[in-house]
Amino acid sequence: MKFIIDKQDAGIAVLSFLKSKLKISTSALASLKRVDMGICVNDMHVTVRYVLSEGDVLTIKDKDTFDDVNESVEPHLLPIEVILENDDLFVINKPPFMPTHPSHNHTDDTLANALAYIYKERGEPLVFRPIGRLDKNTSGLSLIAKSSISASFLHYARFHCLMQKKYIALLEGIIADDTDWHTTKTYMKRTEDSVIVRCIGDSDDPNSFIAITHWRVLYSNENLSLVEAIPETGRTHQLRVHFSHLGHPILGDDIYGTESEIISRHALHAYSLSFPIPYGKEITTFSSMPPEDMQRAFYIITNENMAKYIQA
Repeated sequence: MKFIIDKQDAGIAVLSFLKSKLKISTSALASLKRVDMGICVNDMHVTVRYVLSEGDVLTIKDKDTFDDVNESVEPHLLPIEVILENDDLFVINKPPFMPTHPSHNHTDDTLANALAYIYKERGEPLVFRPIGRLDKNTSGLSLIAKSSISASFLHYARFHCLMQKKYIALLEGIIADDTDWHTTKTYMKRTEDSVIVRCIGDSDDPNSFIAITHWRVLYSNENLSLVEAIPETGRTHQLRVHFSHLGHPILGDDIYGTESEIISRHALHAYSLSFPIPYGKEITTFSSMPPEDMQRAFYIITNENMAKYIQA
C-alpha cells in the first residue's frame, strides 16, 4: 500500500496520517510495528514519529503471510457472486443456506471456505475479515476486508454510521401500505435456554441491549407484506425478532415464526450496502435483487413481480 503525500498532509507525523486518513486501529498499528520494514518513507524504514513532507512516498506493508492463516478454514469450491474486488476488500452476494464463519456443524460450506478456495487458486494467504455478517439463511451483500488496515477503516466507518445496509423481507400478514418510514425500538437479549435465540428484553436488565430498526412497507395484501428495513443497531437476529414482535414474522422463519411451504428459509435479503471505499470519504452503494426463491414466493402469493417494488 503506497501513498504519495500531498501539500495538505505535509508536516504531520506518520502516526497522525495513519490515524486520520486510514483510521488504523491500535491493534493493527501494533501489528504493523512488528513487521520488518512495515512502515517506510521513500524506501527507508521509519518510525511513526517521522514527519512527512510533500512528495514523500509512504509505504505500508499490509499483506498477510501464510503464517497468519487460520488453517482450520479449508478451501472449498462454492458458488458465490463477487460484486466488487479491489486491493482492499470484497463485496460478495452471499447465497442463502451458506454460513459466514465455519463452526462445529459447518466446516466446509461457509463464505470463509469459498474465499479460501479463491485465494488457494491464486497461491495467496487468506485471513478472513468480515465486516459484520449475515445469518446462514439470510442472503445478500457481505463486505470482507483484505487486510488489517482496510478492516480498521471499514470498522471505523461502521461504528461511526458511515455504513448502511438495507434489507428486503417478506412478512406474514397485512400491514397498512402508507409508504412512510416507521421505527421499532426495543431492548433485546439472549433467551435463558439458548445461545442462539434472542427475545425482547427490558431496559433495566443488564443483559439486554438497545435495538433500533427503521422500516417501511413497499407492498401489502391480505396474506403478505413486502418491506424494506434498515437496522440502526446490529443485534443478532434483530430484524427477525422485531418483525415477530410486531406480529408479522418473516415468512418461513422457523425460530420466530412458522415454516413455509413455499420457501425453505426465512425470506430476508440484504439488498443494498453503502460505505466509503478505503481510504476516502465518498459513499459508494452496491445493490442486488433478492434471489429466485424469495421472488418466486412473492409471486405465488401476490401474482406480482417483486422487481417493480424494489429500487435495486
